[in-house]
Parts: sequence; C-alpha cells; structure tokens
Amino acid sequence: MKLGEWQELFHCDWPDIWLWLREASRVREAQFSNRVSLCVIINAKSGLCSEDCTFCSQSLVSQARIPQYPLLSLDKLLEAARAAHLKGADRFSLVTSGKGVNSPKEQAAILAAVAAIRRTVPVKVCVSLGIVGRDFLRELSKAGVYRFHHNLEAARSFFPQICSTHTYDERLATIRSAQEVGLRVCVGGILGLGETLAQRFELAQALKELDVDAVPLNFLHPLPGTRLAHRPLLTPLEALKGIIAFRLTLPDKPIIICGGRQPTLRSLTPLIFAAGANCLMTGDYLTTKGRLPEEDRQMLADLGLEVSQGESSWQGLSRYDAKI
Repeated sequence: MKLGEWQELFHCDWPDIWLWLREASRVREAQFSNRVSLCVIINAKSGLCSEDCTFCSQSLVSQARIPQYPLLSLDKLLEAARAAHLKGADRFSLVTSGKGVNSPKEQAAILAAVAAIRRTVPVKVCVSLGIVGRDFLRELSKAGVYRFHHNLEAARSFFPQICSTHTYDERLATIRSAQEVGLRVCVGGILGLGETLAQRFELAQALKELDVDAVPLNFLHPLPGTRLAHRPLLTPLEALKGIIAFRLTLPDKPIIICGGRQPTLRSLTPLIFAAGANCLMTGDYLTTKGRLPEEDRQMLADLGLEVSQGESSWQGLSRYDAKI
C-alpha cells in the first residue's frame, strides 16, 4: 500500500470498511490459511528501568504502581513456560525491563533458561532483552532462540517524542545485528502514541525495509502514572484500520495483536482476524492483566479458526544447561 491508499482507508467509514476487511482477510487466508498462533510472555524482570519511554509503566519517569523485582529464578521461568504450553501457546517469550541485559550474570541466566525451556517444554522460546551487543545475540542464536523481539515503537520522525535516553538508531542497530547473527526478529510498534497517519506509514515502511520476520502491533493503553496517561484510546474502528493497513503493506508477515487490545477494540475484537491478524498474544501483559487464554481459544473456535501450535522445539541438551 502507498500513503494515498492509507489515507483512503483511514478516512473511510461504514459500510466501506467492509470492503477493506474483505481484502485484508483474503490476504491473510492466502498466506496463513485459517490458523492462528498464540504467544505468551512473562515479565521476567520488572521495573527499575533507566529509560524514559513515555508510554511505559516501568519507565524511570513513570509514577505507576507496579511490581519491581530482579530477574526471576530458573524454576519460575520454567513453570511459566509449562503453563504457556498448556494454554495452547506456540511461543513463550522472556521479557526484561531496562535498556538491555548486559551483565554477564544475567546473560548466563537467560541462556540457561532458554536451554532449559527448550529441553523440557514443547514451545518456541523468544526473548525481548532490550539493546544488547552482537556477542550476546550470537550466543542467543546458538542457544536456539526462535525470535528476538525488539520493537521500533514508532517512526524515526516521531521517536524523539517518546524517548530521550536512547535513540532510534540504537534500536535499529540491535535489530540488524540480530539478523546478521542468524536470529529471526519480531519487530513492531505502538499505535495511538500521538503519531500522525504519515508516521504510521513511515513505521510500516521501515519494517518492510528491514524485512522483519513478524510484526507485533500494540495499541496505547494510557496507564495512570505514565506521561501518556492523558492520551485518549484509539477508537475500535481506527485500531482495525491500523491492522488492515499493516496487513496490506506487509502481506506475508505474521501480524501479532498484543498490548492494549481489550480496552481499545472492545466488542470488535473478533474482527482483528478479518482485518488481517494471524497471531495473538494471550494471557497477561507486562504490568497489566490480559485476556484469559481459554477465552481467546473459545473466540477462535467460535470463528472457525484453528489454534496452531507448530512443531516441538525440543532439542536435547545444550552447553547452556540449567546447571549454569
């Protein structure tokens, strides 16, 4: 899609939106059939972040009341991975707060957790560890991480308005380094931060140029205590238009609907699949409650969609054994 087509889409209303939904659904079905995969995350290290991202409750400048704790133990991470598998998840992701996991002790613990989960739980293991160096990325690739998640969050032209403690180029360099060492990358952003339509288009073009492997779409959930607490939610219709636009711009990429979907989409949530989404984050988010996985599975069953768990990621022992 070109910018003019984005403008046409975002300025349309009912009943014209049905034509866009039909086209987005056709593209999704052609690429991914009727299968929808589920992912579950765990906030493996919460709060105490040095960064000033305006949207985040874990930010240095946030006054939100959230749990704060260091990296969880291996046993707790394993327990969460097993629970994710039982909930029907294809992927389980370890997410940490902070600019990046750069201490040798934490890096070793993450590598041990990846190995232990892959050895004992049939899920693909993903990680979201912030801005990290090439050597650690290479070790994550060797350990069998399925995808390295690192959002751009917003377009380059808008990024300075949401963060000043690190740059867009630092994020971009981390993504490119991950690709260069052989990791799949899961890269997306947040809609509703105050960006213009042209800046949403700019973000989609950046993802297309990077040739990312999956695109997580979030919708701002303006939490009390964050600098964007005053921002209004997107309307359900505008959120659906955002999904359509990213699907038609990135037709062959998995699109994962993540944070903010409950307060934003409300009763229109089932239409995300008609809009082109083929993946869903289920369960709790980092610092907010999510939708129960059994409710999401029931929604998919009611829509005639199939939950896809993919192939087992068991790989046996590795040198990053849990004894580390």
